[in-house]
Amino acid sequence: MFRTSSLSIKELICLLEQLQNSRHYCQPIISLSNSTIGQHTRHIIELYQCLLAGYGPATVNYDKRKRDKILETEVAPAISALEKINEQLQKENKEIEVVCEMEDMRVSLSSSYYREVYYNLEHCIHHQALIKVALVEMKINIVSDQFGVAPSTTRYRKNVHSYLYQQ
Repeated sequence: MFRTSSLSIKELICLLEQLQNSRHYCQPIISLSNSTIGQHTRHIIELYQCLLAGYGPATVNYDKRKRDKILETEVAPAISALEKINEQLQKENKEIEVVCEMEDMRVSLSSSYYREVYYNLEHCIHHQALIKVALVEMKINIVSDQFGVAPSTTRYRKNVHSYLYQQ
């Protein structure tokens, strides 16, 4: 899980390094309701930051994100934040309370650190898929076919491909 999370984060860093001196990081994408690669990147970063900040007290509230505009408008701070997350992510498992604010209620859910790392990995991959949509719309081909694809989907496709060619 940590290896896969690290690879996903490194793929995103690699993409951002290629966009470092580019207006594309902040370009609104029509097919994504005018969101930007920067906004999706900030969102990924801030959920991981919430998890890491909540590890010590064993309480995570993803609704309490900073929504730091610098992370969505400047590539270098986003890369730095992702590198820091990647360095700090591997920790021992422990019980975690996830707090959500839904409507007029505060809801508390039991979870674990490993479960939340997995959640963040899936969340990261989901947003990478949206980032890939942005890249396609801008006609920028700088990521692999596997960028934004869940490992389970990759395994499934490989098994189906193997099965089809064995027939």
